[in-house]
Amino acid sequence: MSAPADGVLPDGFFSTTNLPTYVKLPSGWRRPRLPRMDCVIVQAGGTADDLVVAEPRRVRRGDKVAVGAAEVSRERPVDYGVLAQLLGEEKQRGGKILWVIGPALVHARAREDMIWFIDNGYCNTLLGGNAVAVHDLEAAIFGTTLGMSSSGESVEGGHGLHMRAINAIRRAGSIEQAVGQGIVKSGIMHALVTHRIPFVLAGSIRDDGPLPDVIPDTLAAQDAMRAHTATATFAIFVATALHAIAVGNMLPAFVDPGVTEDIRPLTTICVDQTEFVVTKLRDRGTHQAYGVVTNAQDFMHVLRFYVERWQQATSQVPPRTSAQSSR
Repeated sequence: MSAPADGVLPDGFFSTTNLPTYVKLPSGWRRPRLPRMDCVIVQAGGTADDLVVAEPRRVRRGDKVAVGAAEVSRERPVDYGVLAQLLGEEKQRGGKILWVIGPALVHARAREDMIWFIDNGYCNTLLGGNAVAVHDLEAAIFGTTLGMSSSGESVEGGHGLHMRAINAIRRAGSIEQAVGQGIVKSGIMHALVTHRIPFVLAGSIRDDGPLPDVIPDTLAAQDAMRAHTATATFAIFVATALHAIAVGNMLPAFVDPGVTEDIRPLTTICVDQTEFVVTKLRDRGTHQAYGVVTNAQDFMHVLRFYVERWQQATSQVPPRTSAQSSR
């Protein structure tokens, strides 16, 4: 429809997002140039097939402006059944599922659930920091996290057990070597090494140790992370504010499989017990993310339950691994 005046839009104008958008023209579907949020689609230069995204203030009387009622909402309902289906279908199509996790996942007793997702093929890459690996390794070697037993009781000398865990890994040479030597026999890092799943541990100024696998140079760590975000097709962030926002900034809103297949959304799930992290992530541009405000334990338990149910419903139950059989 035509704009009625300079800077005035016709009723029913289509308000753009930064997601890929197509407009149906007589000549076929066209994707407008210069996509961005909160603008409109205008026919540029009098050429029917040339569409451009422009700010409303740039629209002039008579400009052809796209109208349409079907818009992509930035609000996402939290439906675990839907999330489980999306995750399961991504595994089926051979996508690259990226997890970004923080140490709270280990403390929240969600460690076994993370191991389950790794064992069952729902994790192709894991990103995190020194802390999540340290506390997982402390649990594997000493049976504690932050010096606390699984029942929440303090252990004598427990305040130093994470340092002893770091020392044990440094003595072995690396996490992989510690697994190979039998020092680490269980846990998230053990599962990653066993299944040969790549991981990146990005260092920070707060790190104890750090572990020998941690990349202390932040720019080198960023490059290592980008190598995986560039190929990711599904992302899950759990209980890690800074890593979630950092990785979210690296991810596009969509997956482009190539010329033989249409682009599709890059499903992103952000989980934190505070609304701030979820809101901050989406404010920084990762608006395609499903925001789940809850603790890591509840999310991991419930998501695993729904994924297992989805597997049964679709007859996609994977064979149990030897590691699963022994647990």
